[in-house]
Amino acid sequence: MQQELETLLTAAFKSERAQARRLAAREGIADDTALQRILEQAAGTLGLAALLATRLQAHAAEAQRKAQKISDRQQAQAARRVQAVPASAWRGWFDGSAHPNPGKLGIGALLLGPHGERIEVSQAAGHGNSSEAEYAALTAVLQAALGVRPPQLLLYGDSQVVINDVLGTTPVGARGLETQRATVVALLEQFNDVTLRWIPRHRNGEADRLSQLAIAGWVEEEAIPPLAD
Repeated sequence: MQQELETLLTAAFKSERAQARRLAAREGIADDTALQRILEQAAGTLGLAALLATRLQAHAAEAQRKAQKISDRQQAQAARRVQAVPASAWRGWFDGSAHPNPGKLGIGALLLGPHGERIEVSQAAGHGNSSEAEYAALTAVLQAALGVRPPQLLLYGDSQVVINDVLGTTPVGARGLETQRATVVALLEQFNDVTLRWIPRHRNGEADRLSQLAIAGWVEEEAIPPLAD
């Protein structure tokens, strides 16, 4: 009975719970009986069971949305607590796009040096899916970094699939990306001090912009009709 009452209370709106309390006091009936009658009236031809299922589903979705919001806020706070970047370190951001997914790939990457150095990558990368695009972008930024041989390199990307795959934080590697992972691992081994970190997508704007420019350039190039013989 207690569980049934809790189900009714969870599904009921605040105004309906207030109506049920007034009804119970007025007619001298149990709280759960009064609330059930109020909800049956609200359900109408829909039926109480259907009403409860709909509202409980909406309640669960709202709870999940709030939990995700809290998680996002905690991740943002954790990112802000990251230790200050050493003065000699280079920083890099990478992003890959597929248009559609799978489809044409565009990659973007940005490297910033401690003395104002700036290296951008924006290019087409063949065809594939979004994870292949992300791996291609990570490969490109590592290759660009090899040209400057930074004493310390911090790399940021918004693909949890690729970053987790490279770092080996999942029991099983990402299927179909074994070759890309091996290439990236081999590149990482050529640096003395390199760190790979995940960041939310909204903090990866420059790399995303460069990848989208690559996609746009590819589309525009294909749209140009060939010259007549």
